[in-house]
Amino acid sequence: MNNTPNLTALILAATALFITACSPNPQTPYNWPESSTARELLPLAQTILGQALTDPEPRLRVNAIEVVASTRQIKLMPKVRKMLTSQFVPVRFAVALAIGDTQYTLAESQVSQLLRDENPNVRIAAAYAMYKLGRPEYFQVLRNALANKDNTVRANAAMLIGKTADKKASKLLYAALAMRDSGDKVRFQAVESIATLKDENITPKIWAMLINVYPDVRVIAIRAMGALGTTKAHGAIIGMLDDDIIEVRLAAAEQLGILHDPAGELVVLDVFRKNITAQMIPEDKERIYIFAARAIGRICTPKLIDFLPQLLKNQSKFVRLEAAKAVFCCTKTYRPPI
Repeated sequence: MNNTPNLTALILAATALFITACSPNPQTPYNWPESSTARELLPLAQTILGQALTDPEPRLRVNAIEVVASTRQIKLMPKVRKMLTSQFVPVRFAVALAIGDTQYTLAESQVSQLLRDENPNVRIAAAYAMYKLGRPEYFQVLRNALANKDNTVRANAAMLIGKTADKKASKLLYAALAMRDSGDKVRFQAVESIATLKDENITPKIWAMLINVYPDVRVIAIRAMGALGTTKAHGAIIGMLDDDIIEVRLAAAEQLGILHDPAGELVVLDVFRKNITAQMIPEDKERIYIFAARAIGRICTPKLIDFLPQLLKNQSKFVRLEAAKAVFCCTKTYRPPI
């Protein structure tokens, strides 16, 4: 999938931007599909996650931390907490984010120390964690970061503000969107965060992104439509199932799954039944399977779950981890011990 120079993933949040719990919106009744297959895969999924948390590759640890937080596996948070002192900035950022997302109060004193971290991105992640732990005064740190001269800091601040769920904050994000010196990653993240705050006034800008020439932008737009969750947004996502790029179609399938619509099942099945990755280089195959695993974890139909065993054994550690997350999400009876 082609990338624009201005749309490279935020250096600290290549996966953090995808952090969402696999449980459905509590306001929306949803019957989780029963799957004996997914339950049988739990031990392997747990092993994969445990290994990823201690892997020497920092990017994999970042992804594993996201899985712990998004699937609410609080039992593993002590291991995550130990990485607060990691030498790698993305890892410290991800740990602070996880503490905030899980509201892990046992780490409050430790994460507060990151408020003085040498890296500004880590500092705002720590401020987000403190805010989620019941310290509203730290929202001001996020607000101030929206005016930071560094576009990565500004974009991360926009992402974190969207995660606060404070709907009154949308005006701050509109201001960041309008700043002349805001780069693409700031503007696109601001749009997605405004959508996350359920502000439907952002819809026209999302529509414009859906027809953008760059696939990465269309994926962001699909996530934003999914965050809005309106009837019109749902229809727009369905239309993206016909996109020319498979990653875009899979992103649409994933978001429809979040909205409790399995309409994207056939898109995911095509990845395996048509063997569309046969002529791809390893890096491209890995990316496709990651997108597919994410979609499976949201749709969770028996036909799709049947492909999880092979993804759990994929040669890529990143694919295996995404498949493990899908197992957790597709297991109705799974409740992480606290």
